[in-house]
Amino acid sequence: MKSAVETLNPTRVRLTVEVPFEELKDSLDAAYKKINQQVTVKGFRKGKIPARVIDQRFGRGAVLEEAVNDALPKFYTEAVNEAEVNPLGQPEVDITELKDGELLAFTAEVDIRPTIEIPDYSGIEITVDAVEVTDEDIEKSVEQLRERFASTNPVERAAEDGDVVTIDLEAKVDGEVLPDGVAQGVSYTIGSGELLDGIDEAVKGLAADGEATFTSQLKGGSAEGKDAEVTVKVTAVAKRELPELDDDFAQLASEFDTLDELKADSRKRLENMKQYDQATQAQERVLDELLKLVEVPIPEKLLEDEIQTRTHNLEHHQLGQMGLDLDKYLEIQGKTREEFETETKEQAVKGIKTQFILDELVSKEKLNVSQDELTEHLMRRAASSGMSPDQFAQAVVEGGQVPMLVGEVARGKALAVVVESATVKDTNGEVVDLDDEDETEEAAEAAAEAPEAAAESTEKAEA
Repeated sequence: MKSAVETLNPTRVRLTVEVPFEELKDSLDAAYKKINQQVTVKGFRKGKIPARVIDQRFGRGAVLEEAVNDALPKFYTEAVNEAEVNPLGQPEVDITELKDGELLAFTAEVDIRPTIEIPDYSGIEITVDAVEVTDEDIEKSVEQLRERFASTNPVERAAEDGDVVTIDLEAKVDGEVLPDGVAQGVSYTIGSGELLDGIDEAVKGLAADGEATFTSQLKGGSAEGKDAEVTVKVTAVAKRELPELDDDFAQLASEFDTLDELKADSRKRLENMKQYDQATQAQERVLDELLKLVEVPIPEKLLEDEIQTRTHNLEHHQLGQMGLDLDKYLEIQGKTREEFETETKEQAVKGIKTQFILDELVSKEKLNVSQDELTEHLMRRAASSGMSPDQFAQAVVEGGQVPMLVGEVARGKALAVVVESATVKDTNGEVVDLDDEDETEEAAEAAAEAPEAAAESTEKAEA
């Protein structure tokens, strides 16, 4: 077999292949055998029809077509390996010559991974938020914990801000009570903003058995978006009482004996959270700077597939779970469809560029993924998906997604290498030492997971 490769553009090649006819022998034999099992000819047992009879009865062309279809994938793969290209997606094959007994010639056009040159990235400099935990942060954290241990006690008075009221609701549109517009025994904290617009003003000042009517735009249900006349009746009023901030509260709400110990633990936890957020911010900003340094041509078909994947995931998974369609989502976001399509394309381009660059770095730095690293990543992904590690692992294996997870970990390690060579300063001008290797790689994996849809599209294309 002879083959040659022609570069059509940085992301597409044409392979020209010539195959001597004798190399089709195995495929021709297989074609005769297959046709033998599918047809019957009087005077011959099934499966025992001579080749010449098949040629006479059904035509040599049918046999050649079957043989060529069988042989093409093998010859195409050999040509790809000989040309040392990384194809993306299925090729467009054109048989240019088929001479019985002499020659098979064909061309195959296919998108390929572009060749990427990674420049020196050691000069990258970025600024991140400083890790600062204020006394106000501690007070807010403790107050949130205090809220979780609040109690409610019935009171014989009019409802006030912060009270918990039990209410009955009835919504009418155009004078008709909605089928899903009646609710009884609803518990609501005044000022929480968790129900209808206007309800706080309506119930404040009402005691038990008090009633009020107000107009509000419905946020869901059968008349979503319409103005409704809502009647609210208060059946009970209760006052929320917060526990005293003292050592007794610390013992009630935590494993600590004193309030000071509880506050010290809150400070430590907030510092850890902000340090992780700082590391994640560093990964994202270093990645943005790295993307600016590298020119990456994008295969058109891969970009189309990536845009389609992102749009499909948004419409049928994320929005579907929220009971929204794309038009309603865009209305809420205040975006036009053109703006959405432009943003989606920009995100898709960034995702593909990120994967190509980090994959090149994985190869350049000779980075490997250990079983322990893969297991740790799987555990994190399982936790974020709400599945148990065993369930998530089974779904990954059954879906053939192990290579994608390996790629995520490897790309995270590649980005961590770049971050380690970058200069990172905080907003106070202090150099940030991201010296926690596990935390740095974990944050880098999170940043590198941004092009997850691109990774999935690319790996499907390469399969």
